[in-house]
Amino acid sequence: MDENKNFIEGEKVEEVKNTTTNTFNNTNSRTNYRPVSEFTVKSKKENKSGFGKTIAVPFISGIVGGALVIGTCFGVPSIKKAIMGAGSNSSNSTTNFSNTYTGVNTDLVSLKEYSETGVSVAAKILPSVVGITVEFPVNSIFSRGSTTTTGEGSGIIISEDGYILTNNHIVSSSSSSSSSYYTVGDASKVVVYLFNDETPYDATIIGTDEQTDLAVIKIDKTGLTAAELGDSDSIQVGEFSMAAGNPLGMQSSISSGTISAVNREVSADGKTYALIQTDAAINAGNSGGALVNSKGQVIGINTLKLSGTGIEGMGFAIPINSAKPIYEQLIEYKKVKRPYIGIGGRDLSEELAKANNLVVGIYITSIEEFSAAEKAGLRIGDVIIEADGTSIKTMNELNEIKNKHAIGDSMRIKINRNGSEKEVEITLQEQ
Repeated sequence: MDENKNFIEGEKVEEVKNTTTNTFNNTNSRTNYRPVSEFTVKSKKENKSGFGKTIAVPFISGIVGGALVIGTCFGVPSIKKAIMGAGSNSSNSTTNFSNTYTGVNTDLVSLKEYSETGVSVAAKILPSVVGITVEFPVNSIFSRGSTTTTGEGSGIIISEDGYILTNNHIVSSSSSSSSSYYTVGDASKVVVYLFNDETPYDATIIGTDEQTDLAVIKIDKTGLTAAELGDSDSIQVGEFSMAAGNPLGMQSSISSGTISAVNREVSADGKTYALIQTDAAINAGNSGGALVNSKGQVIGINTLKLSGTGIEGMGFAIPINSAKPIYEQLIEYKKVKRPYIGIGGRDLSEELAKANNLVVGIYITSIEEFSAAEKAGLRIGDVIIEADGTSIKTMNELNEIKNKHAIGDSMRIKINRNGSEKEVEITLQEQ
């Protein structure tokens, strides 16, 4: 605060000094600012004029000039306030500092409530977030027998009797790396670590769903603190968010930020997801952990981040509203029941379609035996261009329309076969 005071006084003193010099110079018909020492040397050369001109006149002129300057300064409110406040306390100095920035609010804003919100949210969510360690067997052509590899992630307790929601890529070998030199098998061991508890709890994989990257595991323990779930459909861009999880093995870590975007389409591993984007730091090991709102309610499951040179603060979470029906089916059926057409397809862009004398749409590359597609008469080489009256161009668009149906529903498909269009009705089966 004292620095502000010195700055104000110094600034105003310098301003008054310059004004005094300028006014004093004007009495001698000089219009440029000059140092006082230069003027003093000039005065000494006029010593022959006597006492009246060399001493009395300058002395009286100085008094008159000073009086004029001070009177003028007191007539200007900002200068008057600066002079009168020169001996005031540091509190007044801060006020004066604000006045030098007209129209800008420089008052300090208390962050107490924001800080208390963060503390409360962390205290509420951390007991419901777990650390997960998984072992996978690895068979390699370079070694006899199999070795193991490990992975780490996070999970969210969704029931007091031990059900935990996490990502599929944490516990499923189908999401692990394999090559012609080695293969990764199914998880051989899944271990869970609870908040403030170093005891390792063996977990059982209840069900996994590669399409949504969700999975449910369970430990044999009751009395757990289940997370409170929020409404991800009501979140808004700019609101508070906190990520909780087990990044880089550092259990029970939190990071906070804001909601950067909602329903952000992100493609990964050949799939497109509609996700929540946040700038709360999400690192390796955060996957499967919770993204929560200012009430400590789970609004998303942390799953992806963008990384690379020039990329910061771009993490993504699966909305909890879309995850609910998935984990409910995983608990009840050990899998997700979805309507099924039974085709393999490739998206045709305008360039690719034109090069092969086809139309834009989904080129059918394979048809499974006894599937709904085979029963409806679809053939390899057909191009799907419409579903339920809606024009489509990609497999993602087809799946989006298909997934709105229940198993056993009928679905209308329009295809282009050898340049002719044909509409086909398909009875959807269970996948």
